[in-house]
Amino acid sequence: MSSVLPEKSEGQERTVFLLTHTGRDSAVRSAERVVHGLMRAGIGVRLLEDEAADMPLPERVELVGEIGPGSVQGCELIIVLGGDGTLLRGAEFARASGVPMLGVNLGRVGFLAEAERDDLDKVVDRVVTKEYEVEERMTLDVLVRVDGHIVHTDWALNEASVEKASRERLLEVVTEVDGRPVTGFGGDGVVCATPTGSTAYAFSAGGPVVWPEVEALLMVPISAHALFAKPLVTSPRSVLAVEVHPHSQHGVLWCDGRRTVELVPGARVEVRRGAVPVRLARLHHASFTDRLVAKFALPVAGWRGALRG
Repeated sequence: MSSVLPEKSEGQERTVFLLTHTGRDSAVRSAERVVHGLMRAGIGVRLLEDEAADMPLPERVELVGEIGPGSVQGCELIIVLGGDGTLLRGAEFARASGVPMLGVNLGRVGFLAEAERDDLDKVVDRVVTKEYEVEERMTLDVLVRVDGHIVHTDWALNEASVEKASRERLLEVVTEVDGRPVTGFGGDGVVCATPTGSTAYAFSAGGPVVWPEVEALLMVPISAHALFAKPLVTSPRSVLAVEVHPHSQHGVLWCDGRRTVELVPGARVEVRRGAVPVRLARLHHASFTDRLVAKFALPVAGWRGALRG
């Protein structure tokens, strides 16, 4: 993870792309506040046509038919309003375009978000004054092989998970690190995650919380029926692999819980550090420890800090 200041060009017209989940009235109201706040400060706003249809907006708002690398070209930021699913959707376009994403959590935990619903005015002010920094988060490159041939490639910011396709049967897998087998077991599957994803699915599966500045890969079994099926933390240069046993049932690969592909018996999933990071805009310098305590409402009453003589 690395941090850089946003570029500042005097006299250059500024534009922000706004992405939100307009299925809720609260999200629509939040989006309207952000749009009007930015435009009052002379910053252009670009929106998806189908999202703009759900809210009354000034005529000067720029609309695009569908989002992609080209539709965010020239934008300074992608501001995303929503829960984890919307934030991961925004991450797809942040990665493809290289434009930083600033997330505002309208859901529950929202570890990818930099601000909460109550901070909307502060978010607008900090964007207007360019008081934010940009950091890069590690991603995963994922490929699927069948009989030695690559049949699918993908990527993930949080995790790539190999899971059973049917609820009533276990998925038999063998795990591997750097070309050497580790263990085989039957279970619900395996999560391969980044430090960013350590607080997502990997956390729910019993994996460790890894601070974002730590460069590492995680492999976490899901409900494994085995004596040794512990979470593993490896070098960021490692290559993780999960092979579906040839006599197992079909499995499924999920990337960030958004993109999926079927895994036939004998399929092999390889996961390595991604070549392209996701850039996140940060408003705060608070430590990850404080974020962890706040997001999970951890009990810290009675803490006195370091005793001083």
